[in-house]
Amino acid sequence: MKLKKIVTSMYLALLSGALLTGCAGSDGSDGTNAPSADSVASAYAQLVDARKVLDTNADIAYAAYSDSVTTAIALKTAIDLFAASPANSVLFNAAKTAWLVSREPYGQTEVYRFRMSPIDSTDYTTEDGPEGDINAWPLGEALIDYVTTGTDFGDAQVGVTEHQTGLNGGAAIIGGAITNANTIIGSSINIDQALVANTMTAVDEHDVIAGYHAIEFMLWGQDLNSAAPIAGTPRDATAGHRPISDFGGPTGARRLLYLQVVVDKLIADLTTVREAWAPGAAYRTAFTSVSNQAQANQKIEEILTGMGTLSEGELAGERMQIALVNNSQEDEHSCFSDNTHRDIWLNAQGVSNSYDGIYAGYDEDLNGTPAGDNTTSAVNGYSLKSYVATYGSASLANDLSTKLTATKVGYMAIDTDARTGGKPFDLQIKDVDHADAAHVKATIISLNAQASDIQAIATDLGLGDVVDDDASECTTSDPTAGC
Repeated sequence: MKLKKIVTSMYLALLSGALLTGCAGSDGSDGTNAPSADSVASAYAQLVDARKVLDTNADIAYAAYSDSVTTAIALKTAIDLFAASPANSVLFNAAKTAWLVSREPYGQTEVYRFRMSPIDSTDYTTEDGPEGDINAWPLGEALIDYVTTGTDFGDAQVGVTEHQTGLNGGAAIIGGAITNANTIIGSSINIDQALVANTMTAVDEHDVIAGYHAIEFMLWGQDLNSAAPIAGTPRDATAGHRPISDFGGPTGARRLLYLQVVVDKLIADLTTVREAWAPGAAYRTAFTSVSNQAQANQKIEEILTGMGTLSEGELAGERMQIALVNNSQEDEHSCFSDNTHRDIWLNAQGVSNSYDGIYAGYDEDLNGTPAGDNTTSAVNGYSLKSYVATYGSASLANDLSTKLTATKVGYMAIDTDARTGGKPFDLQIKDVDHADAAHVKATIISLNAQASDIQAIATDLGLGDVVDDDASECTTSDPTAGC
């Protein structure tokens, strides 16, 4: 059916309804304030385009979470191969590479948080979702396996104040632990799904024992200043130094089992989220099936909330500024593997994906190219930018694109410094006033600026607050300010 016929039919239906209710909006006498055909057509076109925004957003979510499941399964395969030959360094390195690849699609999904979507909520009203089991950090590494304290890793950073694992009689695990009965690996406690389900139960979240970062820690170990860190020595530019010998003997077998149990849980949790976004799933249907503009506005506000809160509070504040002003490796997101530069890139890319209506896939060969080289699940749909430019302010729509580009310049510079400049994120944050921190500070500022534009767009569209002020205690307009 032609759009003109649809609009005409809708107009006649609306007009009939208005007549039956006494010409709604008029004084009930001559109907002079009844909606015009043009206004009805415009309202209908906006609702149609809003639905297209929601469909594209859901398509990207399903695609990115699908790729996350696929790469997590590949990670499991690599871990299983290594577990079968734990003295094989090639297989050990292959497992590390598989972990790095698995982060590429998942990092782009973080924009779906902060909006009671399946990653954060199972009933879409309370924050009880699996995110804490998938990507929570910092990790409770002193609860899992041996750690070394000193330099960046004092008791305050790695100490576990409370946990529900049943280990050590439930008593606190303080930094300086070695492989003994005070750690999961060194004890005889059963390593199974029931154990790793006891994750992120403490107020300070220092008891995280599941998800991507638990696997990262087991593969890389702590990223220390040197093999035997001495207070005051400079950081090196390498990642964690876990020796392959850690996977030999009975204790090594427990480490391998732990890897296998955690990756199985990761796959299960990611699959649950993916399936909630699948075509025909209850959550996706509820998200995309809006019958009026008010409902559409609510869903668009959710999209903008994910974009705005991730930009300013979570990424700029919690994941960048806290680590910068504290000069703390423990506060960087992927501190064991030195992959934080990719976390920053991918999280910021996810915001752009939501705005531009594009998911380009993921970087499968880890060469750092902006476009994904695995495009199996790529999406190119109707963009939120087009919607804003058409039904809101074209100027604001373009302004946000400019801000997103400025952020891209920043995170690409951070990535280049880490990838080819010999300066991983922990070196870029070693001194807030050092020249090496320039790109980090610039990116924090640009993320703050883009969050302001995201809020301006929401306000222009008549929506509510979409940048959660409680997401971080950092003042991201000033990257040097304490948090």
